[in-house]
Amino acid sequence: MHMMETILKMSLLIASLICVAPNAGQQQPATGQQPNRPAQSYPVPASGDESGFETIFDGKTLKGWEGDPKYWRVEDGCLVGEVTPETILKQNSFIIWRGGVTRDFELKVEYRVSAQGNSGINYRSVEFPGQPWAMKGYQADIEGQDRWTGQNYEERGRTFLALRGQVTHATEGGKREIIASLGDAKELQAWVKKEDWNQYHLIIRGNVLMHILNGHVMSVAIDDDTKERRFDGLLGVQVHVGPPMKIEYRNFRLKKL
Repeated sequence: MHMMETILKMSLLIASLICVAPNAGQQQPATGQQPNRPAQSYPVPASGDESGFETIFDGKTLKGWEGDPKYWRVEDGCLVGEVTPETILKQNSFIIWRGGVTRDFELKVEYRVSAQGNSGINYRSVEFPGQPWAMKGYQADIEGQDRWTGQNYEERGRTFLALRGQVTHATEGGKREIIASLGDAKELQAWVKKEDWNQYHLIIRGNVLMHILNGHVMSVAIDDDTKERRFDGLLGVQVHVGPPMKIEYRNFRLKKL
């Protein structure tokens, strides 16, 4: 009987504890979850929201842009840069957007380049003194021969800041180090459409410069070279020295951050 009394008393004690326990009768969080925390959620694909983006090329005229009319025109809704056998260049020639400066921003634009073409989108750049339609600064590279598209190249400056597939860190004295990989350069190149329309998406914030092409991150440069880096400047696009070429741009949209 002594044993039975002990068991009965223990049962009553447990029952009393259950009755006064906080949150009694409520479902308890799963193992690893803490109470009063929201349910887990995950990122979802972008919905194509264009809020905050402004069109900076009207598709009809060169209003707001300045460049050498020998090389730049509007055709079929596109900003077209073309070098012919009769107009071979001795230096790269840009058409420059005069609607403001680029600081922290996102840019979305579609391009199509010929097989021998070479171009690029300069941002946070300056006009090079003494040479008309020349620019110096960061460039999202474009070309038609599977070599450089997607990289960050500094025109008339430090040259290669980040090749396709690289995350780099630039420090004082022009030093640039690879600190991470975004994937194999040839595999990333496979996402670039040849002689067809591609979409560039630049995300430029502070000293972090991200180049995205057709939804794939191609390069990221982190610029801590305080002597050479720039936090603002002009936007322009390029026709390049070399053989005859053609570059077309359409749907320029800029979002200031």
